[in-house]
Amino acid sequence: MALEWVVLGYAAGAEAIMVLLLTIPGLDGLRKGLIAVTRNLLKPFLSVVPFCLFLLMDIYWKYETRPHCDGDSCTPSEHLRHQKSIMKSQRNALLIAAALIFYWLLYSVTNLVIKIEQLNQRVEMLKNRD
Repeated sequence: MALEWVVLGYAAGAEAIMVLLLTIPGLDGLRKGLIAVTRNLLKPFLSVVPFCLFLLMDIYWKYETRPHCDGDSCTPSEHLRHQKSIMKSQRNALLIAAALIFYWLLYSVTNLVIKIEQLNQRVEMLKNRD
């Protein structure tokens, strides 16, 4: 199960880096290449959405089926293991949320950058026509 979380973490990291590179000012020379790469990667990165939903269902299933540790019914080691399980679930839920938010941001920023490029080309055409 740990491999799934590593893959999701790398996907979220790659999305975050691409959003950062698309929004950093001063990379005008690289922007066209970045836009092309990002546009080609948007469809494969769409697989992050169902993958996140699957992992979210996994967290929910583990939450519902884990043994409960109430009061004095647990030993200190069982209580610690129970707390670690809750912390891992919360961390993994944050990773899922980050991956989904970064995908949405990447999609939105890419579309905005493409529209800006098209508008700049229109402005240049209008300037050259006059």
